[in-house]
Amino acid sequence: MDEQALLGLNPNADADFRQRALAYFEQLKISQDAWQVCAEALAQSIYSDDHIKFFCFQVLEHQIKFKYSELTEVQQQLIRETLITWLQAQEARRNTLLKDTMREQCIPSLVESWYQILQNYQYNNSELTCQCLEVVGAYVSWIDLSLIANERFINMLLGHMSVEVLREEACDCLFEIVNKGMDPIDKTKLVESLCQVLQSAGLFSIDQEDDVDFLARFSKLVNGMGQALIASWTKLIKNGDMKSAQDTLQAIEAKVSLMLQLLIHEDDDISSNIIGFCYDYLHILKQLSALSDQQKANVEAIMLAVMKKLTYDEEYNFENEGEDEAMFVEYRKQLKLLLDRLAQVSPELLLASVRRVFNTTLQNWQTTRFMEVEVAIRLLYMLAEALPVSHGAHFSGDVTKATALQDMMRTLVTSGVSAYQHTSVTLEFFETVVRYEKFFAVEPQHIPTVLMAFLDHRGLRHTSPKVRSRTAYLFSRFVKSLNKQMNPFIEDVLNRIQDLLELSPPENGYQALLSSDDQLFIYETAGVLIVNSEYSAERKQALMRNLLTPLMEKFKVLLEKLMMAQDEDRQMALADCLNHAVGFASRTSKAFSNKQTVKQCGCSEVYLDCLQTFLPALSCPLQKEVLRSGVRTFLHRMIICLEEEVLPFIPSASEHMLKDCEAKDLQEFIPLINQITAKFKTQVSPFLQQMFMPLLHAIFEVLLLPAEENDQSAALEKQMLRRSYFAFLQTVTGSGMSEVIANQGAENVERVLFTVIQGAVDYPDPIAQKTCFIILSKLVELWGGKDGPVGFADFVYKHIVPACFLAPLKQTFDLADAQTVLALSECAVTLKTIHLKRGPECIQYLQQEYLPSLQVAPEIIQEFCQALQQPDAKVFKNYLKVFFQRAKP
Repeated sequence: MDEQALLGLNPNADADFRQRALAYFEQLKISQDAWQVCAEALAQSIYSDDHIKFFCFQVLEHQIKFKYSELTEVQQQLIRETLITWLQAQEARRNTLLKDTMREQCIPSLVESWYQILQNYQYNNSELTCQCLEVVGAYVSWIDLSLIANERFINMLLGHMSVEVLREEACDCLFEIVNKGMDPIDKTKLVESLCQVLQSAGLFSIDQEDDVDFLARFSKLVNGMGQALIASWTKLIKNGDMKSAQDTLQAIEAKVSLMLQLLIHEDDDISSNIIGFCYDYLHILKQLSALSDQQKANVEAIMLAVMKKLTYDEEYNFENEGEDEAMFVEYRKQLKLLLDRLAQVSPELLLASVRRVFNTTLQNWQTTRFMEVEVAIRLLYMLAEALPVSHGAHFSGDVTKATALQDMMRTLVTSGVSAYQHTSVTLEFFETVVRYEKFFAVEPQHIPTVLMAFLDHRGLRHTSPKVRSRTAYLFSRFVKSLNKQMNPFIEDVLNRIQDLLELSPPENGYQALLSSDDQLFIYETAGVLIVNSEYSAERKQALMRNLLTPLMEKFKVLLEKLMMAQDEDRQMALADCLNHAVGFASRTSKAFSNKQTVKQCGCSEVYLDCLQTFLPALSCPLQKEVLRSGVRTFLHRMIICLEEEVLPFIPSASEHMLKDCEAKDLQEFIPLINQITAKFKTQVSPFLQQMFMPLLHAIFEVLLLPAEENDQSAALEKQMLRRSYFAFLQTVTGSGMSEVIANQGAENVERVLFTVIQGAVDYPDPIAQKTCFIILSKLVELWGGKDGPVGFADFVYKHIVPACFLAPLKQTFDLADAQTVLALSECAVTLKTIHLKRGPECIQYLQQEYLPSLQVAPEIIQEFCQALQQPDAKVFKNYLKVFFQRAKP
């Protein structure tokens, strides 16, 4: 079958071949494994003959129904990806061939037929004419533009721009023509000729047009013309044609007035469609050595337009934001990019404009509409990114800028605008004072005013849950940023937030002001206030105990209630509340960086009390997953804060967490053991010796559990658990604790080693494979010498060396994948380590036994061994990648 038949250009030949191929296949009665042969052939592109590729797909289509459901998820995914990739490539080839054939044979005839349809039906069949215009627009990008961009076609399209039922499609068609790549001088001429006709037709008079749908299309067309002119200007500058570039720049400048009319339009879709032109125009101005008066006026006009368009409209629903609100948020992001670009063109003008708008608005904020007040504060907020400085130092350096920002911040915090009765203004106020937190280092006298705004009905006690939630986070940031400047206010603040710290049990029916997630920020803030204070250690300890004791007391009561609860919903509610209590206590510890800071504050005893209070939850048979998760997180924090003082609690906690555990439990428990192992090393050797095999048995038991064939969630959980298991072994070997493995008895050691070999070779998971090779390399380094454990040298040659070749030779070992390349790199390190520890014996084994068994040519064996003996490990890593690329079929 020829290529045209294969690609569908001769459907009869194609159908005939399919029929004969399938008939032949039925006669052969190919085995159920035929699909695998075909899939591998396609994956490696062994066959260049399209007949055979086609036949393979027919085999696959027939056979996959027998075997596909029996495969693992990874194998299924591999087949899907192989088929999809091949089909996409064939589709691309087919499309290219179709287009090439059409260009040669029928495009001129098609274009002529379009013209005749447009000419004959433009007045009596608008639906057909519109469909034809859509077709023309779809073809313009890949056919010869001269067939369309000529006098007769363009004149007809421009005529359609004056016909109400045709002009939207005509707009889109003209946009495609303008968007087509062509010589920059020709493009400028084309755009200018279009503009002249459009302007003559009165289409540039935007204020006289009421049809917003048409204006949205027209705005897109103007945007395309503007960007086309700018692209031409860029090319001409690059080519050194300064005269033509200047002519094009004048053409661009002539469109700015129209651009501004569209940018300022009240309909955001119309405005949004012109932003690209506006942005690119500002980019041109940024490159010019000096701006003319007209260009400066254009910049100011764009600036005022952006400020106006940033404003919310009356219909915006702040309490229940839907699709329209989401679109406006995205539109605002586009406008912010324009503002940033304006700052690059003229930072002084932007600063002066924002200052003028800000001061004018805040002088009369009580009588000004909320959207104007919000946008005035928003502009001040946006200046921080538009006029960037290092480390937020907005109030030093450039005196003019620092003074302007300082004046505006002073006005913001003293004007009383934080009391404005609209959530958007309230939130913008808090966002801005946090963004400019360094202002309070310059004028600390304003701190009490802002603190009260955070703490009263304007912030944490606002009627809107949305405001309360966001304020909780911002308050935490504000307090952290002020650090020692908070000292005069600490006890007052702690007293004022007392009611916000209360743990709300499910049975009290009281709707707390803050959600549990928001309370986390308040607890963290309380911890920061206590730890960063200048109080004595005794006073800090007392304050921390006052903060945590109510949590511990309620925890004990709630745990007792949970043990007696019968209703499952009540059990869940109580468990969540217990988990919140542990989480709050854990969050207060974020104020400490290490054990030394905890001891300096005298808080070790308080956290040890918390630990003793929370650990009994691990023995609760109800809602184990929720309770274990909270206690596990607390233990992670205590390892940092209490260090070795936490060790006596670990064995009992580990024993409880290993009971009746599932894949996710183990996956989350192993990082805790890794943290303990890496931090304390030999200090926890006895503990690791004791729990090593129980942990491994729990892991193996879960991994061996049968799962539903198509249960992707279970397959993923097992994959993640397998990774966690190998990460645990890596931590043990990497922390100098290999004796923990060695002391588990020969049978258990062998089992562990074989799981690592299996992980390196059999599982198509490059992240796990990389970890396995790291483990093998470390074990060879520790045990691979002459004085290593009995039998380990044989294990190296019988299993580790083969693993270093079998894994990369697997079809699933994709050398184009970044993670797989990292795994190969660790494989290279393993081989280098074997050579380092075993010396010439290793080279002899590779040359005389192993590589010949793989049918590797003698000259390649010699080349491989020479690369392995290179002192620079990087040389061998690079060689190994090339070696396996050549070795794979």
